[in-house]
Amino acid sequence: MRLRVIDFGFVPALRSQAVYHGLAKTIGPDSDPVLSLVSPETPYVCVGIHQEIAREVDEDYCREHGLPIYRRHVGGGAVYLDRNQLFTHFVYPRAKAPEFAINLYPLFIEPVVRTYREFGINAAYRPINDIQVDGRKIGGTGAASIGEATVMVGSFMFDFDTQTMVRCLKVPSEKFRDKLRQTLDDYMTTMAKLLPEPPARDVLKARFLSHCADVLGVEPVASTPTDAEWAAIEMAERELADPDWTYAQGRKLVEMGVKISAGTHLTESAYKAPGGLMRVHLLARDGRIADLMISGDFTCLPPDGVDRLASALVGTELSPEAIAAAASKKAEELRIEMPGVTAKDMAAAIMAAVETGD
Repeated sequence: MRLRVIDFGFVPALRSQAVYHGLAKTIGPDSDPVLSLVSPETPYVCVGIHQEIAREVDEDYCREHGLPIYRRHVGGGAVYLDRNQLFTHFVYPRAKAPEFAINLYPLFIEPVVRTYREFGINAAYRPINDIQVDGRKIGGTGAASIGEATVMVGSFMFDFDTQTMVRCLKVPSEKFRDKLRQTLDDYMTTMAKLLPEPPARDVLKARFLSHCADVLGVEPVASTPTDAEWAAIEMAERELADPDWTYAQGRKLVEMGVKISAGTHLTESAYKAPGGLMRVHLLARDGRIADLMISGDFTCLPPDGVDRLASALVGTELSPEAIAAAASKKAEELRIEMPGVTAKDMAAAIMAAVETGD
């Protein structure tokens, strides 16, 4: 099977996200899979599809320092990105990728791990979707369904600016920010930290493609975008830059607040599941779910699955057993995958919101 390799090089910040969104929209069942490689010319902040920007990002700082904020169609957390990362985007027709999300990560992470190891970096896959070097993180990945495509995104970390990263995040205090910066410095690593000199981009690319061929059983072939793909990428840029998309989660919360009436309580909670942080906003009425919004840095396939699941849980009795049973049943019926997030995690997150209102 051919793997079309499109190296976009260094591009404007928005385009570095738009390329894989656009490519995914052009994928059909018989398309060759595509690997796009790209780095942003200028820095920006990127948030996961299910995150609330007001909760996660210091918007004032970003505005003052000219850092745009974009929301991707992939789960995960808010992150500061710049030219020191090489993004990798595998865009596959759904039928040519592993069927279940949990199987995507070890398969598509393996070529990255092998490439790092070839340069003397002791990288290893750490479930659910991280790459670590002797206990320190050197990269995360994300999966999504976009159009008819399965998408797996990741990066090679030449270097990482932890100081700017922590300034971009919303934190409760400056003391907490200092602690977070120290934690990131201790927990994260990069090629710049681990090697006397990071490899040249073209050298790393050649080694990576060789490992992609071995692991994925493909023939990497250099390619360029078609006219249809360029048009889709340009459309993706317009969509990703639309404030209605960027602040979609905030609008949902406002709509929930409007629905409050006598006997109805709006509460919230944060719960850490193995698959990521879950934030719950719960409207409770007469011991049942009246409305529900779930956000966070987890992964959900398809992307709108978490919203459909939240809607399906409306009317469920507010007890751990009832919520877990309903969540398990509805997730199966709706064919929703949330790696590292179980029905019991869902119940625990929702019940934590109940407890904050007691």
